[in-house]
Amino acid sequence: MIRPVDILAFGAHPDDVELSCGGTLLVANAQGQSTGIVDLTYGELGTRGNKESRLRESTKAREILGVTFRANLGLSDGFIDDSMESKLAVIRAIRSARPQIVLANAVKDRHPDHPQAAKLVREAAFLSGLVKIETRDDQGNVQQAHRPKAVYHYIQSDYIEPSFVVNISDFWDKKWEAIMAYSTQFHSINTKDKAFDNSDKKTFISTPTFLEMLKGRHAEFGNLIGANYAEGFVSNRPVGLQNILSLS
Repeated sequence: MIRPVDILAFGAHPDDVELSCGGTLLVANAQGQSTGIVDLTYGELGTRGNKESRLRESTKAREILGVTFRANLGLSDGFIDDSMESKLAVIRAIRSARPQIVLANAVKDRHPDHPQAAKLVREAAFLSGLVKIETRDDQGNVQQAHRPKAVYHYIQSDYIEPSFVVNISDFWDKKWEAIMAYSTQFHSINTKDKAFDNSDKKTFISTPTFLEMLKGRHAEFGNLIGANYAEGFVSNRPVGLQNILSLS
């Protein structure tokens, strides 16, 4: 069940959040902020695993990340669009969670669902603040309009220069544990589960090289601020600061 949180992270597929902004959610939790995740699809078109296995894995990852809730909107994997129906589904989620900050997919990436999801969530976040758009929650109650203060896009496979980065060094091991909860999706020298369809099929993200790239990317972003690891984000507008001394 979706509940009010400070930070709401959207992912086109289960594991998008873990790969790209899971550390930021862990940092926020440690600082006393509440967090939640909304997956747009079940990732059912993925070569490895299936809808059921992805759901089990995302539930395990949720427990590792310690988020307040995790929900799935059940949109069609591979066919995410910005139709009225899709926008209303995201608006309902935002109005239920009432976040200050929304984190969303990359604005440019190799998987077409990712930039589509970025556009969908960014536009829905704006429309969510319009009082003349009426939506109802799961209990049938009319929802109040709510517009987050900001939408930030995390960085995925394609390199994008970040607007800012978040130091996740203290939470790197926990972030990696959440990623590896997706045992059907990523390379592991310890396990090879034949219980899932096509678990032996090689994909872009199932190779050791992908995980090496991922670790290097986070190390690169960390190096920008003198940290071991960081996650990068893109802002569509300048990021305001209360105190210039908060800059690393």
